[in-house]
Amino acid sequence: MPNAKLFNYLHLHFIVFIWGFTAILGELISIEALPLVWYRMLLASVFIYVYIYFKKLPLAVSRKLFFTLFLAGIVIALHWITFFAAIKVSNVSITLSMMSTGAFFTSILEPIFYKRKVIWYEILFGLLVITGLYIIFKVEGDYFIGIIYALCSAFLSSVFSLINGKVAQQYNPSVISFYELLSGVGIVTVYLLGATIFGTTEGFTVSFFQLTTSDWMYMLLLASVCTAYAFIGSVQVMKYLTPYTVMLTTNLEPVYGILLAFLIFGEAEKMNPQFYYGAAIILSTVVLNGIFKNAKKRKREGTLRNITK
Repeated sequence: MPNAKLFNYLHLHFIVFIWGFTAILGELISIEALPLVWYRMLLASVFIYVYIYFKKLPLAVSRKLFFTLFLAGIVIALHWITFFAAIKVSNVSITLSMMSTGAFFTSILEPIFYKRKVIWYEILFGLLVITGLYIIFKVEGDYFIGIIYALCSAFLSSVFSLINGKVAQQYNPSVISFYELLSGVGIVTVYLLGATIFGTTEGFTVSFFQLTTSDWMYMLLLASVCTAYAFIGSVQVMKYLTPYTVMLTTNLEPVYGILLAFLIFGEAEKMNPQFYYGAAIILSTVVLNGIFKNAKKRKREGTLRNITK
């Protein structure tokens, strides 16, 4: 079905474009990172529940799976909080370029998480990523806090993907996502309630619920299109496209996001030329890592075919 494959490939690009637009919305929404994530996860949970309800999907899960999803929900909540915090204290370009290091963190954590050997080229690519980071730190020192937040976010994204990788193949992705989002918003709610009781500025204050009309519009767009729809759509395209194609296309997210940021915010997103050199090094290692992994996978599959002949 070549037409179906082409349609889903274009659909995937649209979804990746939407993911890049998430950072733009983070900049446009005026509230701070913590309430922003609370609203996003709460609304997205509602939207995905509506989808599950109409699809008549069973919500029952085992206790063990629930605790795994609960942990993943905490991780994704922290990932989004640090992601939007990075945007608030720096800009979209810095944040998205740092998010490209997620593949580097995964190459370090995956051997530990799945108990496999470290691959030589992952070490080489890791050194290249560090080189790219050094260049960015050197020329964009004013954004030091934003860079640290974004690196923490990339690390948490990697941890989340590794946790999800163990359950996504066995259970319905929409149900998994619902419990993860619900767990995340639950933990953030507990924190905000504690902050309210102790009278800090981060709790449920009157101003917490006083969003402007534009903030509500952007928030609904973020929760529905950029979270619920993009997640369900990404699961759908994986039925037609190889994981390698999905991975390589997903790496375009920072490219789309940085281009959009420059078009929308103009000079505020214009960086030192050395910044783009460093970002290009990081992004190139991600692409090369995917190419090497795909070549190794095909070689292994070819060997198995020869053995079974």
